[in-house]
Amino acid sequence: MNPIFIFALHKAGTVDDTVAELLTVAKKINPTAGPIALVAGIGVELAQACEALQATFTKVWKIEHAECAAGNAEVLRPALVKIIPPESIVLLAHEHFAMDLAPGLSIKLGVPYVPDTIAVEATDVVTLKFVRQAFSGQFNSSVTCDASGGAVITIRPGAFKAEQPAPLHGEVIEKTSEIGTLAVRRRYQTTVPAAQGDVDITRQTVLVSVGRGIQDEENIAIAQELADVLGGAVSCSRPVVDAKWLDKSRQVGSSGATVKPKVYLACGISGSFQHMAGINGSPFLVAINKNPHAPIFQFADLGIVDDVLEFLPVLTERVREMTSGKSASAKTAIAK
Repeated sequence: MNPIFIFALHKAGTVDDTVAELLTVAKKINPTAGPIALVAGIGVELAQACEALQATFTKVWKIEHAECAAGNAEVLRPALVKIIPPESIVLLAHEHFAMDLAPGLSIKLGVPYVPDTIAVEATDVVTLKFVRQAFSGQFNSSVTCDASGGAVITIRPGAFKAEQPAPLHGEVIEKTSEIGTLAVRRRYQTTVPAAQGDVDITRQTVLVSVGRGIQDEENIAIAQELADVLGGAVSCSRPVVDAKWLDKSRQVGSSGATVKPKVYLACGISGSFQHMAGINGSPFLVAINKNPHAPIFQFADLGIVDDVLEFLPVLTERVREMTSGKSASAKTAIAK
């Protein structure tokens, strides 16, 4: 049986939401397997991450190294090669760090690499079949992977619902001594935080997000009306920022902010990887798009095929009728 490892991202001691999504994928690959968490870092933050992972993994393999804490794939890659056993399947979230780490890791391990997968179509554990998007989500392709000797697979954030396993109290296994001396040719310098705008979209419970389908800067007011009656805020995809219709601080995605709302309305947004990478926490996702083949519908809990310019005013009026005379908390409850 192939061991399954999940590389656990964490920040300030908090484990990333994608770890729970990777647990779902591990169960789809092999329902009987007990995935092992791989976590790297240093100090108190690493200890906190390990403690959190113990609640959902039977085993947590810990690497404590200052350069690993800085997210240096060049250092972490040889460290993982030294401790990951042969024929292992390694799952990572398809984000910036994994894009740096995973391709070289597959080469060093001598196993297949399948990036940016959005579904597990079928599996017999040895031969895995995944779904990937091509040409910015215009169509899907099925990829068969011979995982008998292991594999490195990155999973698109948000593509799978988070697994909610029974509470555990797993074992933390120290692996630092096994990695030996790590050569460091590039070093982390500093992180430049993104400038905050008038609204912090990362703290919003409800987001009404607009894309190309909004068509014109003047039409953003339609989305703002809906956001107001729902007690939320307006966010956007990159094309809206490129057109200078909204400030960069409102952008959701790999080159914008990562958000974690309870409700996310994607209005006229195609659903590219770059945008979906910025949505964490498995919110209730409502997609409104007049293109029935838009990739966003594959991730939506509720899909509506309609022109956002016609649909949003009707939805706003309906919500306004339902919340007339009610408190802000009642509005949020309806949005939930």
